[in-house]
Order: sequence, then structure tokens, then C-alpha cells
Amino acid sequence: MAHNIAIGGDHAGFTYKSMLKEVLAEQGYQIEDFGPQSDASVDYPDHVHPLAKAVAKKEAEFGILICGSGNGVAITANKYPQIRAALCWEVEVAKLAREHNDANILCIPARFVSEEVAKEMVRVFLSTEFEGGRHQNRVNKINDC
Repeated sequence: MAHNIAIGGDHAGFTYKSMLKEVLAEQGYQIEDFGPQSDASVDYPDHVHPLAKAVAKKEAEFGILICGSGNGVAITANKYPQIRAALCWEVEVAKLAREHNDANILCIPARFVSEEVAKEMVRVFLSTEFEGGRHQNRVNKINDC
């Protein structure tokens, strides 16, 4: 089990972030909350950049980002070469993001998935290992631009 999880997002993801923090704490994870601390309107990059830097530096084993569509947080996090942020909307997508892409940040679109799906995606994402093998060569090519 991963022990140190970074979590953050924007105002649209605040309710899910709060719920997921409780679930993760109950499961024994250490959580670092990168905000926001309320549902007041914020600019998501202000919370995503510090979280992505923490995951890139391995200060957190994984990150979870939540916003309305999941797109803004994913685009921002993926600016960092060490980050592979995956926008997921169902459990199988979250599983494959870990198995095939070695994703290290799960991005959740709070306006498009239920709380139950969000919880299960987090559970599966955090418990799924990267398969390596043929996928490692592909992951190695991601930053070849």
C-alpha cells in the first residue's frame, strides 16, 4: 500500500476531495492536502503545481486531483516531465492508467462521476501495480519531444 498521498484540485472538486480524504485516512494513508480549503472559486493551477512538484520529487507516492471536468488539473500536472496524470471516469480506466501507463496522479472529473465511482477509482488506482514489460518502453518514450 502507498502511504503518502497528495490530494488537491479546485472548488468544483472540494466536496469530493473532502470525502476522499476521510476514506483514505480510514484506510491508513498519510494525506497531504494541497487545497483548496473551501468551495470558494479558485484557480486550479495554484493548487496543482505544488502537488505535481511534490509527486515529481517523490515527496508523495501518488497524487489525486479533482476538478469539475478533470481536464484542467490533468493538463497542468502533465507539464512536469516526471508526472503522468491520467484523467479517469471509470474504474477500468483508472486500473489501466496504472497497469499500462504507470500513472502517478489520478485526475477525477467530479461533475461526471458519482462519489462511489470516485472512491472505487481511487482504491483501484492506489492498489494496482505498473506491469512494466512492453509498457515500460512506451512510458520511456512519453517525454521524447
